[in-house]
Amino acid sequence: MLTLSREIARSPQLKSASCSRYWRRSQHCPTKGRYFGYSRAEVLDALQDIGFNALALANNHAFDLGAGGVLSTLEEVQERGFLHAGIGVDATDARELGRRRLGTRDVALLAIDAGPGPSSMYAENHTAFRPSRPGVNRLKTVRKIGVPDGHFRRLARLGGHLQSSPFELTNYAQPEDPPEIASDGELNFYGTVFTQAANFGRMVEVDQASASIHLSAIGQASARGDFVIAYLHHHHWEPGWQDVPRWVQTFARTCIDAGADVFVSHGAPVLQAVEIYNGLPIFYGLGNFLFHVHPDEGEWDPPEVWQSIVAACRYDESGTLEGIDLLPVVIGDLNDRIGSERGRLVPVPATGHVARDGLEGFVSRSRAFGTGIEISGYSGRIVVPPARKFG
Repeated sequence: MLTLSREIARSPQLKSASCSRYWRRSQHCPTKGRYFGYSRAEVLDALQDIGFNALALANNHAFDLGAGGVLSTLEEVQERGFLHAGIGVDATDARELGRRRLGTRDVALLAIDAGPGPSSMYAENHTAFRPSRPGVNRLKTVRKIGVPDGHFRRLARLGGHLQSSPFELTNYAQPEDPPEIASDGELNFYGTVFTQAANFGRMVEVDQASASIHLSAIGQASARGDFVIAYLHHHHWEPGWQDVPRWVQTFARTCIDAGADVFVSHGAPVLQAVEIYNGLPIFYGLGNFLFHVHPDEGEWDPPEVWQSIVAACRYDESGTLEGIDLLPVVIGDLNDRIGSERGRLVPVPATGHVARDGLEGFVSRSRAFGTGIEISGYSGRIVVPPARKFG
């Protein structure tokens, strides 16, 4: 989840007050103030050393160094031969599934980001009016706030008093705002769409035209016999951030139906749940494997941020998923004091009550999706009845 550049990591311009000269020279410049992140390209070498061979690059930090950072990241991962997907020189390139021979299989990787994020971070093709833009592969979504009828009418009256109009919406528009014109029964209130509903709630709607592009790519890869991994990154979290948003479950199952062999999601930096759908795994959130924070970012103190699970899928000789082994880990050797020592930022196997509590929470959340997990000591296992073969 970092923008990578060998050049910028060594550049004195990063330490100077002037970024404009550096931008003109190399097109690298921070696009954020808070929660900005970049890393030396040598991090990729470390990942390879510990066994990583595939990277999903679509996420909210991929554009932290702008278009130049995206191009640098592509250069670095390609130089090292990673299977990768999720960013590109334009929208067409960003949508391409990464494809590599891993072991005895051709593996295809789709990586998409569903926001929320500014439109400027997403890749675009050139038009007659503007050039192309390097960026992130996008799954278009719109967040809406459901409110009961009486409250909706009050918001509509308030908008009238404030003389809200399409012109005002355009004047105050931010890149991440939804379309300017809301449909019947909806109110676009300075970039936030309110819709009439029986109860208060947050809703995320997936743009079907955007989804169909990605689902079609999954189907084509599956049809040629690839093992297809579908990856979704998003920050449309539920108020209880370990809960799975309903729209994500729907989209995940749709990806499996289209031909994906496994679905993986991330965004909320916590353990969520796993579902076995038609004999295939859907990992809604396995937590963090590596996680770096600054001391002043106190909102990342909850212990669940530092607990994760490593999942290993086991297949039989015919390519059928037999089971999934689950190893709880904690970031840092902090089984009794999770997150208290920020100098230790690597995962180690969890033990004691940390392992038990993490597994039991994961089991409980997954049970709601019909997934049975057996716990033995400090590890877990999912036994999967044969349902579908690939290959």
